[in-house]
Amino acid sequence: MEAVILILGLLFVAFMALGVYVSVKVIGAAKRGVDRTITQARRTVEETTLRAKSYGQVGVAGELAQLRLSLRTSMRATQEALQTGVAEDASLSESLGLFQRLSVHGQELDDELKRLEREPDRATVASLLPGLKQRTERITHSAESLRWAARDRARQFADDDLAALNTQIDVEAGALRHWTVEEPSAGAGAGASADGRGGERARAGEEGPEALTTRDPRAQTGYPWQKAVRPETTN
Repeated sequence: MEAVILILGLLFVAFMALGVYVSVKVIGAAKRGVDRTITQARRTVEETTLRAKSYGQVGVAGELAQLRLSLRTSMRATQEALQTGVAEDASLSESLGLFQRLSVHGQELDDELKRLEREPDRATVASLLPGLKQRTERITHSAESLRWAARDRARQFADDDLAALNTQIDVEAGALRHWTVEEPSAGAGAGASADGRGGERARAGEEGPEALTTRDPRAQTGYPWQKAVRPETTN
């Protein structure tokens, strides 16, 4: 009895531990999902604000918004292209590592541009704009180079695979069309027919015409209901 109680207690503890573990996992997954949703919503709101500033404001504020929007759009497009491609092409992992290093510089630039948006000294910010534009162009150019290289690589692989598939289909189609059997030529057919007729005549000559062959009527096999022919006797 004590053993049964002990086993039941252990099972209860195991089920409780499993329930706690599953609950922690579910809560963690839900928290990560909420965090991703909040991050995405925050990014959407921020980019919508940047678009509004870049189109609705002039001067230093509008130019800073345009730089941030260009930077963020290029970096996000490259990140999505590389992350999607690396799942099918492992060789893109090195490109993804380079992009992560580039993202550090991009994040630093975006933070600096964001701080300058709140800077009241517009004259100083205006003097910094040429250098900021150059940094933005260098980062976006590098990101675009990685993105288009990954796309060109994927397209080349698709073209090569399609070419190989077309070749296999052509070979298979040619094999499926070989359904006819070559007929013998006219000469060969005539020779074969002549040989056949010659052989039949030879056999007929050896055996002799059936109509001229004398058969003993007593040796013929009759039907089952006929009486056998008795042999003749001599007196």
